[in-house]
Amino acid sequence: MSTSVLGIIGTGMVGAGVARRAVDAGLDVVLSNSRGPEALADLVAELGRRARAATPAETARIADLVVAAVPLAAHERLPRAELAGKTVIDPMNYAPKAGWRIPELDRDELTSSGLVQRHLAESRVVKALHNIGPKQLLELFRPAGAPDRTALPLSGDDPTAKREAADLLDVLGFDAVDLGTLAESWRGEPNTLLYALPYVGQPPSGLTVLEFVAWVQAAPGVPVSAARVEELAAAAVRGPAGFQM
Repeated sequence: MSTSVLGIIGTGMVGAGVARRAVDAGLDVVLSNSRGPEALADLVAELGRRARAATPAETARIADLVVAAVPLAAHERLPRAELAGKTVIDPMNYAPKAGWRIPELDRDELTSSGLVQRHLAESRVVKALHNIGPKQLLELFRPAGAPDRTALPLSGDDPTAKREAADLLDVLGFDAVDLGTLAESWRGEPNTLLYALPYVGQPPSGLTVLEFVAWVQAAPGVPVSAARVEELAAAAVRGPAGFQM
């Protein structure tokens, strides 16, 4: 792939998981978060010589491709000027909570990635890496052509950017299934058949919300074919936006 340096803004579970998989796949990674490079010393040491820390603005400038793994509520803090002209992979999901909701998303007038694209108006946003957990990402990767290779969905408005994102997924060890534009990205978001559960299987019954989240985070990965991703996306029904139980 043409990407030689992958930038990751946000180093929670998703950002750190992508960083680990990227380094293991042979990519150089620049990491950043809101607390500054010094807060990333332990993670950089764990990842080894292919990783370094920077500020979000520096990460955006250095990287060929950027994963914006911040909470959706923080998307307006992404460095818009430095990300101009870049392809930005958006793994964010809408999780409304008391005191924070986005009416446009609640009314299904916009997808969360459409919201991110509106903020990053000069960037090319691709929705990807949003419907699989970090543990499963680190377990399910396979070489190209493997019979049990897992596929992940992506969505975007720019064909070149989608090719770049698909190339990244390939390097990380996954096939890509194009779901269409950002307006169609809801087909792989929370509250759809394609979100999380295909990659972990059926959870035990009777779990509380916290128990369910913990179970998903710890469950062994289940391979999902490209044909199955296409089938689940086609069967998706758009309901209320945002992660709900």
